[in-house]
Amino acid sequence: MTEAYDEEIPGQAVEVRGFHDFAIAALQVSMRSPMFFDSSLALSHTLLTMLGVEVSVQFEAPVPRQVPLLVVSNHRSFLDAPLLITTLNHSVRFACHHYMSQVPGLREFVTALGCFPLDSPDQRHHTFFDRATRLLQSQEIVGIFPEGTQSMIDVPNPDEFRSFHRGFAHLALRAPIENLTILPMAIVSSDESQGPVAPLQLFQWFDPSEPLFKQSGWHPAVVYHRVEVRVGTPIPVTEALREQYRGKQGRRLAHDLTQTCSDSVAQLLHA
Repeated sequence: MTEAYDEEIPGQAVEVRGFHDFAIAALQVSMRSPMFFDSSLALSHTLLTMLGVEVSVQFEAPVPRQVPLLVVSNHRSFLDAPLLITTLNHSVRFACHHYMSQVPGLREFVTALGCFPLDSPDQRHHTFFDRATRLLQSQEIVGIFPEGTQSMIDVPNPDEFRSFHRGFAHLALRAPIENLTILPMAIVSSDESQGPVAPLQLFQWFDPSEPLFKQSGWHPAVVYHRVEVRVGTPIPVTEALREQYRGKQGRRLAHDLTQTCSDSVAQLLHA
């Protein structure tokens, strides 16, 4: 790593009696923060402070600030988006699963973070490309967790992650965005706790289209106590790549770009 710093976020940990109450309390506290001009940044910092999460950050290379960014990362916890927002010190518009915009408490949480929920499966891909493209054209930072929902239900070990879906790569190669850069990031937990939140089948009330919610068991929640965020080397999406993508090699290029980002996250996890 070429640059690194350690930052311990101060604050007193609080007991989470229920996610709805916790999300509302955190949002109320963040509204009193001097960072409230960016509510997602204030909320992210507040959540990590209230939970007493110790965070350290390492950078492989400088993070570009003046170009559209597409952030990709591994995903294990509801704290992942706040961690990445706090690390970049900037709002990040994360794509999130449809059910998250339907569950009380969780709905308020993702809304305050500035997330854009995916639609039902029949419209999901179209809506994702359309909304993500508009956000990038507005010079927003867009965040993607390419593992999808599975990693939140069947949580992998801290040094592992599941295969990346290719949607973000197709977005990067297809969207008419000049100077787009992909920024790989990795979340490495060294101390955490896990506990059940609610039966998986309960979430069928909010999203009956999701197969994961038809199985038995409980939806887990991972709460970090000590975690490191590692920021990788930016990957530019060149016009030459886009020209090739528009030809017969589109599927292969999307596969290769997905693999490049996956390899980068893997290297960061095991650095």
